[in-house]
Amino acid sequence: MRILDLGLIPYNEGVELQLETLNNVLDGKEENTLFVLEHPKVITYGRQGGAENLHVDEGFLKSQGIELAQTTRGGNITCHFPGQLVAYPIWRVEKRPGGMRRFFHDMEEAVINTCAHFGVSTKRRKGHPGVWVDESRKICSMGIGVKRWVTYHGLALNVGPDISLFEMITLCGIQGATPTSISRESANDIDMKEAKDVFIQEFRKAFADSAVAPR
Repeated sequence: MRILDLGLIPYNEGVELQLETLNNVLDGKEENTLFVLEHPKVITYGRQGGAENLHVDEGFLKSQGIELAQTTRGGNITCHFPGQLVAYPIWRVEKRPGGMRRFFHDMEEAVINTCAHFGVSTKRRKGHPGVWVDESRKICSMGIGVKRWVTYHGLALNVGPDISLFEMITLCGIQGATPTSISRESANDIDMKEAKDVFIQEFRKAFADSAVAPR
């Protein structure tokens, strides 16, 4: 598999790079690819909606330098910001055992094991993709798009202590859901580079069986 750390990049640039890579993977020009990165402050909602769960107007967001974007992923509303680890797997799932269900399971597993490395116990919540500390505190959101059995978009794992951007939304459109982060749960200010390194290692373990070469 190909894994690239893109650092901090604007949301739209991340989308453009995903789509370019998606087409290359579809054409057999590139192998399965994982991008890890951070975004400047942006609030996004899914292809089926979520804007109704935004608590402020677009004018206020602009005044604060916060972007608002509709995406082609599944899921509802969420936000990205420095201090959050974003991972975009551009991944063939067509011939992978377990299909999309296992794809989500293995993404969650990589996050659960990453959190455990820092002493944070997390779990899945039935009916709600992503990773949770308990029934209300969510530490990682997930939403993907799929084109001809190749995925794009992915997950957002809160690492740093500042998660204040979530105050502007109803997290994932789920009443009662509150955000948390690895730093908050561990009472330590977790270094992003270390978090990325651990996540990449756990992702490799979870997805080693589908690291196929281009056709």
